[in-house]
Amino acid sequence: MNLLVSSLKKEIKTLMDNNIKLNAIGRLENLPSKAKKELDEVIEKTSKNNLMTLTLALSYGSREEMVSTVKSIAQKVKDGSLNVDEINDQTVNQHLYTHNLPDVDLLIRTSGEERISNFLLWQIAYAELYFTPTLWPDFRRENLLEAVLNYQNRERRFGKTSEQLS
Repeated sequence: MNLLVSSLKKEIKTLMDNNIKLNAIGRLENLPSKAKKELDEVIEKTSKNNLMTLTLALSYGSREEMVSTVKSIAQKVKDGSLNVDEINDQTVNQHLYTHNLPDVDLLIRTSGEERISNFLLWQIAYAELYFTPTLWPDFRRENLLEAVLNYQNRERRFGKTSEQLS
């Protein structure tokens, strides 16, 4: 977490200069107090930025996110503020950590691993997956451009067939 604190301090100027808003998802209350304090400060300082949003997943696991979501919805049903028949995709989405973010269009997995590893399981339902043997520390602009070009040449069907899209 010392790396997180030092990175936040080092990158605040870059975030501000480039109009980038910082966001974080996960069990942020589990972070060490020093890291949580620095994170909250940077999120607050960048809160008015609107060109781009950078979201950090900290103390995050998708299964835990889903359990938390189900518990939150169940509590609302129990309290009577939500009818079980009103539960749908939007209801679930509104209770996720990422409720204020769009679904993922492209997920790039580095290091040659070809698995999701408990990451944004709900949000990547229709994402295009791109796997590269390049390790994250070695991932450069050229690698990103290659992934984006690959993505641009795909047919996005969102669970339909090509014929259904025509």
